[in-house]
Amino acid sequence: MNDNQFGELITGTGSTESLELLKAALDSSVSGIIITDNRLPDNPIVYCNASFERISGYSRPEIIGHNCRFLQARDRKQPERQMLKEAIVEGKTVNVEIRNYTKDGTLFWNELYVSPIKNAEGQVTHFVGVQHDVTRRKNAEHTLRNERELIEQTVKQRTLSLEQTREYLESIIQTVRESLLVLDAEFRVMTANQHFLKTFKVDRSETIGQNLFNLGNGQWDIDRLKELLNDILPTNNPVLDFEVEHDFPHIGRKLMLLNAYRIELEGEFKDRILLSIEDITERRAIEVRKDDFLSVASHELKTPLTTVKGYVQVINHMLSEQSGDKLKEIVGKTSTQIDRLNKLIAELLDVSKIQSGNLEIHRDVFDFDKMVKEVIENIQSVSPNHTIKLSGATNVTYSGDESQLTQVISNLLSNAIKYSPDHQEISVYLSVISGYLKFSVSDQGLGINQNDQAKIFERFYRVSNIQKKYPGMGIGLYVCEQIIKQHKGDLWVDSEENKGSTFSFTLPLLNDESK
Repeated sequence: MNDNQFGELITGTGSTESLELLKAALDSSVSGIIITDNRLPDNPIVYCNASFERISGYSRPEIIGHNCRFLQARDRKQPERQMLKEAIVEGKTVNVEIRNYTKDGTLFWNELYVSPIKNAEGQVTHFVGVQHDVTRRKNAEHTLRNERELIEQTVKQRTLSLEQTREYLESIIQTVRESLLVLDAEFRVMTANQHFLKTFKVDRSETIGQNLFNLGNGQWDIDRLKELLNDILPTNNPVLDFEVEHDFPHIGRKLMLLNAYRIELEGEFKDRILLSIEDITERRAIEVRKDDFLSVASHELKTPLTTVKGYVQVINHMLSEQSGDKLKEIVGKTSTQIDRLNKLIAELLDVSKIQSGNLEIHRDVFDFDKMVKEVIENIQSVSPNHTIKLSGATNVTYSGDESQLTQVISNLLSNAIKYSPDHQEISVYLSVISGYLKFSVSDQGLGINQNDQAKIFERFYRVSNIQKKYPGMGIGLYVCEQIIKQHKGDLWVDSEENKGSTFSFTLPLLNDESK
């Protein structure tokens, strides 16, 4: 594909027949194909075919606008990543085999070919990436390597080591205060600890030697659970936090949380699965009660707070020119604290609405760029020590809830300023990428480590080292993500500790009103 053809594909300037033929050809390919725009910051993805969605497990709205690095998840120390980075910088073709992860966290090996696309002046404008899932070949290589290592061991050493490890594992299983099962490759129960027998009120004869999916009244016979367990032995991918709600024999209706791992003995993976089962019925009930309390408390606090705010406003109007500066200062600080409390209660109400499914989106058309500029002006007016620099534009009249999107952008900008006290410049970038508008805000502040990045959008989660310096409730980003999701968009973060953060979201331009 030359540069003119590529431009026609992206901009839609080619003939309808040609574009449909080209799109059909790309979508029929068994190889995953993506196209990135090297002219935009962070070289974002602007096109992906159907095979790329199938291989990665992500849908097109979750792909467009991201840098390709998101496929490596937390596994970012691979030397192949540096090879890709150098090839992109130098505008060269590169071929690597790299570990990637699907949306549900499943590892797959990607044989990736990346080639530059140049314009008439020889400048690299885009990159085309073609990927093949070579997981089976890599797993076969891994299996052969393991078998070769096993052959090198003597029968006596292997038997002794396995017996010692089995006894050690058995002692752990029996003493852990959590239901544990050890399964063989056919999912038959080899070991069940006392906690499992006691929790489900069964004896060993009903459990040992039985297939997991036949236990009780078939409560574990779940198609999705079977798929996940089938993947453990060949791929070593664990089952994490799988919920099962069921009316169990003898103990009634319970909510169980399942985690499963392939057992590793002597540094090698064996055909055994350790399955842990945790009863979270009471914990979930406590969470529901907590949500109910927050809802009621927020509503009850709203009315008296409004009254107090009114009284403070009356006092402020009654102050005369002869009133002392100290009194004026106290009244001013009181009003500021009331506004902060009012904002906090509003966020708690938003959380309550989200949890109950009552967060409503009131769509109307508005000038997106104008809205962003107004938010920046408001934030800038109360943050004289920082400079907010706006680049790019969407030129979009968007159909959405302007008030809620204003809340999202205001929160992201406020966080960027709050968590970069020693760096004065905040960068905001607007763009439109392949049918999506994209908003990004970058700072050079504290940054967020990889472990915390996966949790910062959770309700009430606070990064430990940040909590000490900047106390809060940890609900702002949770509300932001939910608002973006309500608009069918995607919100994410790219960050390195002590090197700053970039928060970005994309919103689809799918209806006739958003142009």
